[in-house]
Amino acid sequence: MTLLSVTGLTAGYGPVEVLTGLDLHVDAGEIVVVLGANGAGKTTTLRALSGMIAAQGEITFDGAAIGGRKPEDLVRMGISHVPQGRGTFPELTVEENLRVGGFTRPGDEVDEDMARWFELFPRLAERTDQAAGSMSGGEQQMLAIARALMSRPTLLLLDEPSLGLAPLVTRDVFERITAVNAELGTTVLVVEQNANLALDIAARGYVLETGRIVASGTADELRSDDVVRRAYLGA
Repeated sequence: MTLLSVTGLTAGYGPVEVLTGLDLHVDAGEIVVVLGANGAGKTTTLRALSGMIAAQGEITFDGAAIGGRKPEDLVRMGISHVPQGRGTFPELTVEENLRVGGFTRPGDEVDEDMARWFELFPRLAERTDQAAGSMSGGEQQMLAIARALMSRPTLLLLDEPSLGLAPLVTRDVFERITAVNAELGTTVLVVEQNANLALDIAARGYVLETGRIVASGTADELRSDDVVRRAYLGA
């Protein structure tokens, strides 16, 4: 079943058009990756889907048209966005950040969910009272993901989760993303420059260049595409 369908998506900033007629879809329970170089429009895509910027075109989520909806409304509908740079509140503690993420949930569910994410991200459990801004980059990324999951989303949007992280930490973060998908059935749309690692966890992918999709297919198909291999896989 298609959970997210995007047709003819156009978006940008003021007079600058970044996306020019983007078409993609994400099925329920999938992990789908959008690959692309800096400036390709990956971040703009997620900002348009999460209501952070105005966009034209058709966006359907779980059968409902969501174009023009506010970000907080989309969170209530089941879409959570982890922005590039993590976006945690540095002056708040780990627990406070998580409680902010659960603003749409009843109090007893918030406590229950925090216990669940402390189990999946044990480093966070060790740092409950620590200010987010004093933690390492990998710990902050895990906190950002856990905070997004506090709203119990159907669809998780991840913007460059590997950005600024050491390779071992990046692999750990991607393993947690896979666990969330496998254990909870959470659908994930991730934009990434680390193509090798992203294709390891994704079922399908798209390649974005200058605001347009130039290739798509299963992870295996993209790995065997000569253009994709040369541009993104170091072949």
